[in-house]
Amino acid sequence: MLGSLDSKPKDLETIARSGGALRRMAARVPTYLTDLRENPAWLPMFLLARTIPFRKVHWLTAKRVRSSVSAARSMFDDLKGEAIAVELRRTGIFTGLTLPQAIQEEIARFGHETPCFGNFDRKLEFLAGEHEEAERRFGRTILSGHHFERILQCEAAVAVQEDPLLLDVARHYLGGEAKLITTRTWWSFPTKTASEADLSRASFKFHFDLDDWRMLKFFFYLSDVDADAGPHVYVRGSHNRRRMKHQLTLLVGHPADEVLEYYGEENALTLTGKAGSGFVEDPFGFHMGTLAKQTPRLMMEVGFGVSKPSKRRYHGEPVIR
Repeated sequence: MLGSLDSKPKDLETIARSGGALRRMAARVPTYLTDLRENPAWLPMFLLARTIPFRKVHWLTAKRVRSSVSAARSMFDDLKGEAIAVELRRTGIFTGLTLPQAIQEEIARFGHETPCFGNFDRKLEFLAGEHEEAERRFGRTILSGHHFERILQCEAAVAVQEDPLLLDVARHYLGGEAKLITTRTWWSFPTKTASEADLSRASFKFHFDLDDWRMLKFFFYLSDVDADAGPHVYVRGSHNRRRMKHQLTLLVGHPADEVLEYYGEENALTLTGKAGSGFVEDPFGFHMGTLAKQTPRLMMEVGFGVSKPSKRRYHGEPVIR
């Protein structure tokens, strides 16, 4: 079961602040320009989808979905997509997902046996069990390791992304045009060499995702996650209301004290759980990944959206200048 613990997000935010927001935005310019060339519709989404009025207008275009029972059997037993969508509309998150043990173990084994790429860089390739040696070999702090498209070689991972419950939830929440955007697995590693610049990344701050007008993301822990293994934190209710200051800025990451003061510290849900536990959230709500302090965390994400996914690069992979 997923639960709530006090992971002290304010403490992490104190570490993470480095004042390099403009430098980080400048570094993303090549990625933004490439996105724009590939899909000109990306620009109005990027500029306007961060504002509540324009988002509400776009939600009005969602195709309605009738209640239906899929003929295909789900690995998640008797969970109902329509009921989960109701909870998502209310709080932005549903925490009652559990992978079958055999599925979880197969994906976890794949994650251990398949080389990953450190810090989104395909030049930094290593096995998760060799993380410390990889940091020495590459002379770099490595906080994450992504498998990118390699995860699609794992039959169990493909079975999860194709499970009928996930699409049913997505269609009831996002509308009938909801489609699978990406599946990914990645490691979060504890490290003793992280600098303030490393920790200033948006993923370690309260932020919201802005990859599409309407999105939904399913997350599954593939290793046990406690307070020292980098639990995910989500601010309930922040998906459908937004402080004006947080709408009229190009920044998606914001200080923890500022976020918690406005949206309520009591709404910050820290998600811990055993391997196989999962949740689904509207990523427009404020969330963050906390730093893995003692043990590495292996996690899986299955994302749905309503726009055409990029074929140029894998999810989260930056364009290097």
